[in-house]
Amino acid sequence: MRAWAEAAAFARPTPVAAHAGKALNFRRGYSRTFPGPALALAFVVVAAVSGCQSKKGASDVLDPSAIAAPTSQAASPAVAPTQQAGGTAAAPAQLTASSAATTAPKGNLTLGTGSTKITMLLPLSAPGSAGENGRKMYDAARLAMTDLGDKLVTLTIEDTRGDSGYAKDLAVKAITSGGAKAVIGPAELAAAQHLAKLSGTQRPPVLALADNFAGGPGVYSVRLSEADSAAAGAAAVASKGAKKFVLLVPAGAGAGAVEARVTNALSIYGATLAVTLPYSASDGAKVVSDMGSLVEAPDAVIIASGDGSPTAVLAALKAKGIPGKAVSLIGTERWLERPIDPLYEGAYIATLDQSETGPIADRFKATYNYQADVNVAYAYDMVALSAGIASSVGPDGFSKKVLENASGFRGSTGLFRFRADGSSQRSMPFFKVEKGRLKLVEKQTSGF
Repeated sequence: MRAWAEAAAFARPTPVAAHAGKALNFRRGYSRTFPGPALALAFVVVAAVSGCQSKKGASDVLDPSAIAAPTSQAASPAVAPTQQAGGTAAAPAQLTASSAATTAPKGNLTLGTGSTKITMLLPLSAPGSAGENGRKMYDAARLAMTDLGDKLVTLTIEDTRGDSGYAKDLAVKAITSGGAKAVIGPAELAAAQHLAKLSGTQRPPVLALADNFAGGPGVYSVRLSEADSAAAGAAAVASKGAKKFVLLVPAGAGAGAVEARVTNALSIYGATLAVTLPYSASDGAKVVSDMGSLVEAPDAVIIASGDGSPTAVLAALKAKGIPGKAVSLIGTERWLERPIDPLYEGAYIATLDQSETGPIADRFKATYNYQADVNVAYAYDMVALSAGIASSVGPDGFSKKVLENASGFRGSTGLFRFRADGSSQRSMPFFKVEKGRLKLVEKQTSGF
């Protein structure tokens, strides 16, 4: 059994929140809310107990005593009971959920006065949900700077407008100008993919916030992807003895990434992917028929859904008695972008644990008067991670060795680590759909 030690805490000791056992309601593009009691801030680097640890590794350099919240500032009445954001930006006003969706900051914004310069690229003035999410991430950055980074980091936030071409230009400028030690963002997928294709080893790392981004050398994928979720779910089932798996995945550019991650996860447990079958939205019945003719008695079937609904495939599988006693059904976090369908019943899904966000959720709502969601959590974590590295290693600490430390980091989105290929791995809870709800099976997938 792998033992983990919490080697560094970014602030006060953290009480443990009991899992409420409520079904998660995580949907991309919708509010993913995080209920729970107010908790102390927790963003810890996790180190393996066994084995030697380099003095330059993240598990050692992020020391609890070196990372503390900055000296309290007098809070304005509109911000109480939390502190104001540092730097030159205006203190956050109380916002309602609707005003958060429509109020875009103007121009470039600078937070903090630290010697480590970080650039953050957000779609602040983009229309629709992209802009709303960008402004939520902006508020998350302000909270993280108030908590951790005010005296450590100078964070410059630039508006990409939700325009992939403009986001690409801003990102290229940020990594080639020589000023920024790291770049957080962009959130536009095409811009992140462009950065991943660029050569060069001396550029600062990019912590990309784009959805379903596979990553690339030095351009790290921050968000939980369908490949991550599918791999974690497959690993959890394989750890119980299942050996033969089938993967049904939407045809397209992302199919290879899902297949590669699942194959790697299964290999850890001596399990194999017997076949991968790409499918389109209109041929759910056909792909299930093809599976039956190609594979005899699989132990589990994994269904990635991409942007579409998995229900057509699920209906065809149900007609063949899957899931059942002999065959497990594994879904992904993308299923949860839609209301849980009766056809999901019996499926296993690995996804983020909303209880991890307890340390920031209540303070975020108290400051901005709307509920934190997963966009808030990702943005907060990346600013907090940057502040921690700046504190413990200094401005030049954003190296591959630190960021790709195998022990990983714990943030408000749980335990994660970055790989050399730019992808991220997350250890997350494992659930089973029962009576239209997610029932916790394991608090943490076997993962990494």
